Order: sequence, then structure tokens, then C-alpha cells
Amino acid sequence: MTRKSDIGLIGLAVMGENLALNMERNGFQVSVYNRAEGAEAHVVEHFLSGRAEGKHFLGFTDLKPFVESIERPRKIMMMIRAGKPVDSVIDALLPHLEEGDIIIDGGNSNWEDSERREATLRARGVYFVGCGISGGEEGALNGPAIMPGGAREAWPTLEPIFTKIAAKAEDGSPCCAWIGAGGSGHFVKMVHNGIEYGDMQLIADAYAVLSQIAGKSNEEMATIFSSWGAGKLSSYLIEITSEILRHRESSGDYLIDKILDAAGQKGTGKWSVINSLEYGEPLGLIATAVYERSLSSGVDLRREASELYPREARQQSDFTEADVLALERTLYASKIVSYAQGFSLLSEASRANGWELDLASIARIWRNGCIIRSSFLNDIAAAYQAEPELKNLLLAPYFHREVEEARRDWRQTVANAFLQECSVPAFASALSYFSSLTTRRLPANLVQAQRDFFGAHTFERVDQPRGQFFHENWTGRGSDTSSTSYNA
Repeated sequence: MTRKSDIGLIGLAVMGENLALNMERNGFQVSVYNRAEGAEAHVVEHFLSGRAEGKHFLGFTDLKPFVESIERPRKIMMMIRAGKPVDSVIDALLPHLEEGDIIIDGGNSNWEDSERREATLRARGVYFVGCGISGGEEGALNGPAIMPGGAREAWPTLEPIFTKIAAKAEDGSPCCAWIGAGGSGHFVKMVHNGIEYGDMQLIADAYAVLSQIAGKSNEEMATIFSSWGAGKLSSYLIEITSEILRHRESSGDYLIDKILDAAGQKGTGKWSVINSLEYGEPLGLIATAVYERSLSSGVDLRREASELYPREARQQSDFTEADVLALERTLYASKIVSYAQGFSLLSEASRANGWELDLASIARIWRNGCIIRSSFLNDIAAAYQAEPELKNLLLAPYFHREVEEARRDWRQTVANAFLQECSVPAFASALSYFSSLTTRRLPANLVQAQRDFFGAHTFERVDQPRGQFFHENWTGRGSDTSSTSYNA
């Protein structure tokens, strides 16, 4: 009699197929299932006769025998498109499941959907885990960063599998840990993806300065990025940027110069920005990165606008080693701001939802396997380990010293870029946030005065305790009646 599988996996696209192979390589027998519709009917057969041949897999195109092939409590992981397909598969699974069985959604689902699904399935006696997985095709196969959240009761059963297939940090610890209740796993993955948007735009800003102002060749830029990757900016995205810049087509031409300047997006960056508005946490750099992708897609509009507003001739001057160092510091300081914003959003969402997120643990999860993996995350983990209630990453002693060292170069680099009409939106957004955060008295008093003038929205006074609100009859023609005081 064939032994039952340790886990079942639904969905054999790129991520699902590679994750299944990862599980099998790490000693687990895996049952795989793909809905038998049209061309998809042969997906399981193709997998079993191809990459899975001779390995410990059981393949199915019917749901009932697939479920029955898995050891109880059944652990069934979905690697399918987010949205309605997830609900559809859950509905199809439920008649075949028993109390205590576990459904895991490993796709990029909206965290609020995961929140709903966890509550609904709990009422049916089934445990739901919304699991963020990052690392792309390579990570899925060789070890991703894994962010599971939802029904805590499922974790002891899943932990031996997830921690074994996850990427390992330099100290050998798995890049996987329990996140929290409800939709917290997918919320953390969403913020990870938002930070990823920010990281990519920051690197693009540096590329713009090096290519448009410094006039560096692709090879020269690749060498610069490679050198940055050996220091504080050591990361996967810096590493691949160097490789991208060096890559040539068979013709000998650099491929980067042939790629249309229109960047796509799948939505998780947008979700991060929407949630930052809901929670009242500034996420300006990531919002800028999202909007820049939207702006980039209007290729024809930008071409027309660039002809209408031609650039002034750039001042030709040597771009020295000191300028390269200043740019490196600008990229690093801006990156600190981006992560400060992202982790502040995580902190506020944790407080609002009662998730009790361990921010140090989340930083450690991201140290390897995922797209934003970098040595920098060790410093973030250390900051939150030392002070779990840290209000903002920029207040941590280590990052205070780092930003102070970069501060002058940061301002100068952004100023020079604008004087040369070189667009550096992420650098500018980061610097603007830092400037506002560190300003003792912002001009918001004028904004609030305007709100009270036209809408009787009231204001607080510097000479009275916080929480007391006042209204002024600015014109002498108004009344003493004021609007209700609240912040959306």
C-alpha cells in the first residue's frame, strides 16, 4: 500500500511546481493536483513525467482521491491566482475535509481576504493559514522566505515542513517564523512587496544619476554597483543590477539599452499604499515608486511632453570618486527611510489588529530567500531586538549615526540632480520625509487654520494641553458653532 503524502499542493505553475520540488528534495512526499480543464488537464502528467519523474510524488486530477492521499491532519497548500479562484478551490475542498485539517494559501492574496477566510474556516473546524512566500522561481525551488499567519493551532504541524524548505540565513536559522493571527502573514508579505517597489525605484534613481549626469557606461555602472554590493548596500537587487548592466545580446549590444522604459506592476505595491492611508502611516517613498511605474507606462505621453519641454543642456563636469561615494550614501540613507516607513506601517497595523507582530523576527525572515534580502536587515533586526517598541527606525542609535554620516551628501546629491533636470523621485521623497520628520515646527498650523477658516474644523493651541480644540470666528461674520473634531 502506498504511504500517504506529508502534504498536498494545488497549482503547478512556476511557483507551485518549484515549491513542490523543494518539499520533495527535503524529504517530504507530496501529492499534487491541478484542475483538469482544457490544456491544464495534462499539467500533472507533464510534471510527473518530467521534473518529478522518479521522485516521491503522487499526482491527481480528481480532488477527492487527492485529499484522501494526504496524511491527517491534512495539510493542503494552494499556489494559485489570488481572488475568486482561492475561494472556489476552498469551497471545492471543504466537503472532503475533516476537523483539524489545514488549508494554506501561498499566493499573493489580499490580507483582508485571508482574515475573512480564517474566520469562516475556523467556524467549520478547518484551520486556515495565509502564507506570504517570497523569492520567485529560484527561491521557491531552493529556499524562499516564508511568512505564515492565521490559525495558530496549525503551526506545530506546519513548522517542521516550512522551516526545512525555507532559505537559511548566514547564521543557519530558517527564514521562516510564525507571524500572527488573521491576515497578518499576507499583510507582512504585502509590505515586503511595497518595500521591494521602493528598493527598485531607489536603484533606478541611482542608475539615472550615473547614466544621465555622470555619463557612465554600462560597464562602469556595473562595476560601481558591484562595489556597492560588497559594502553596506549588499543585497540581491544590487547584485542583479550589476549583472543586468553587463548583459549583452548575441549581437553584442547591451540588452538594458533595448528595453522599453515602461515598468509593470501586479498590485501589491498599490495595496501597501492604500493600507498606509487607512492606518494613517506615511508611506511616501513606496507610493512614489508605485506612481512612477504608472507614469512610466505612458510612454507616448512622456515623449510628447519631453518635446514640449526640452531639457536644458547639462553642465559637463567630472563625476569624481567623491560624487560616487555621495551617491552611495544617498541610496543608503533613502533605503533607511523606506524601511522605516514600511516597518512603521507594520507596527501600526499590528497595534490596530492585535497581531503582536515581532518586527525583529520579520526582519530576520527577510535576510535571505526573498527579493529584498540584504545584510542591512541584520541591522534592522538588531534595532528592534534592542527596543521592540521603537517608534521609528530613524530613532534607533545605529541608524541615527548612519543617516548623520550621509546627511550632507544626501542633500547635495538630490539638489544637483534637480539642477541637472535628472528625475530622482524616490531620493527626493525620502529626503522630504526625513526633512519633515526632523522639523520641530511644520507649517501644518497654517493648513489647520485654513481648515478652521472655511470649515470650522477647529484647532489645538501650543499654549494649551493636547486634546483641547478651539474654533475662531475668523471673519466676524461666522458663529461659534464648530465641526466635529476627528482625523480620518
